[in-house]
Amino acid sequence: MTQTDKLEAVLGGVPDPLTDKPLMQSGRVSGLTLRDGKAGLVLMVDGLSGPVAESLKAKVTRALEAAEGVTDVRIIMTAERGPPSEKPAPSRADPHPTEAITLPNIKHIVAVASGKGGVGKSTVAANLAVALARQGLRVGLLDADIYGPSVPMLLGNSERAKLASGRIQPTEAHGIKAVSMGTMADPGRAVIWRGPMASSAMMQMLGQTDWGELDVLVLDLPPGTGDIQLTLAQKVPLSGAVIVSTPQDLALIDAKKAIAMFEKVNVPVLGMVENMSLYLCPKCGHEAHIFGHGGAADTARELEIAYLGGIPLDMTLREAGDAGVPSAARDDAISGIFATIAGALKDRLKGI
Repeated sequence: MTQTDKLEAVLGGVPDPLTDKPLMQSGRVSGLTLRDGKAGLVLMVDGLSGPVAESLKAKVTRALEAAEGVTDVRIIMTAERGPPSEKPAPSRADPHPTEAITLPNIKHIVAVASGKGGVGKSTVAANLAVALARQGLRVGLLDADIYGPSVPMLLGNSERAKLASGRIQPTEAHGIKAVSMGTMADPGRAVIWRGPMASSAMMQMLGQTDWGELDVLVLDLPPGTGDIQLTLAQKVPLSGAVIVSTPQDLALIDAKKAIAMFEKVNVPVLGMVENMSLYLCPKCGHEAHIFGHGGAADTARELEIAYLGGIPLDMTLREAGDAGVPSAARDDAISGIFATIAGALKDRLKGI
């Protein structure tokens, strides 16, 4: 019997609040893991009121804490639908739903987004966070890409998430605090959740983390304009968004859609960053515009938003990400580019 099997057996003694069946037969538990004494799982609380959901979470926590070899328990609650209610649900078009959260100890929350995947958004987000920290700011980074979290690798962080008094403790690397689903879920398993589940998990990571006092919290959003993006825009007091794109027309089409989404929900677009702007041959110095030239700058000008800067397609940037030491943490040409972009963003944020 594996360690996970033993935990499943322990949870078999916890009844489902609605059906009274063993919890492991109800489909409420997923992602059950045990690593280095730390047990973790995702708990579906569909159809449960707040107090009942919290009571179930407490029962699961106590059961796991009593299991052999368990020293810590981390639980993420999520739901596709809430409990029955006589109150009408807020309109999907309402940009200010009542469930909005406040984070008074964080001065600015900045979303880093892209209209499509493959443009290097996570690399930009991680390096931007480190670059802001190197300029003397207190910075956090939330990896909101639930399905494809890459921040742990970019920061060289293999440490598992920890809980203290029921709150997530961010890991610290390269001068920033970071939280990612990649440090909570089993790294060998895919996260297969519907949009509302992912959005709920993301909101819990955001609101139930001990961020402390921060000047800037950078949110690395998944690509596209789906549930997570809309949930953040409607429920989180964003200072603005940074849009990442490559110069090519195909990427810019989707970048414009992302910009339109943020404008529709009254989130200011702080600027655009052009990634893979050019390739500079390390041997001869020749510039090759593999994905086109100046597309993001032209789009920013067309839409009357700021152009924060361009990042070349550079082998050292890829090597740095694979090594877990962001380029922004080094002292080279690429780190200077990220410092310039971070400075431009800092100038556009007020109150720092």
